Amino acid sequence: MESVERRPLASRKFRRQHSIGAYVLDFYCAEERLAVELDGAGHFTVSGNLHDAARTAYLNGLGIRVLRFENKLIWSGLDGVLQLIKDNFQTC
Repeated sequence: MESVERRPLASRKFRRQHSIGAYVLDFYCAEERLAVELDGAGHFTVSGNLHDAARTAYLNGLGIRVLRFENKLIWSGLDGVLQLIKDNFQTC
């Protein structure tokens, strides 16, 4: 997976573990104002859902779109995840 994360996706650069406000984003593309979050089991609880909703609202308020993917999807369907991310690019 290391080689995938270091390669630009459709010429977009993503930063790993990028801080915005009080939050650390898993991946962030400044050009697209797009955050990609990989969610593990802790996100699928009541408190995890509330935290994620507040985080997404904060980021959306800054004009940052958020895409969320379950961790296990990365291992079982990486090509599909990468295509979904590309499908959400807004700039040419």
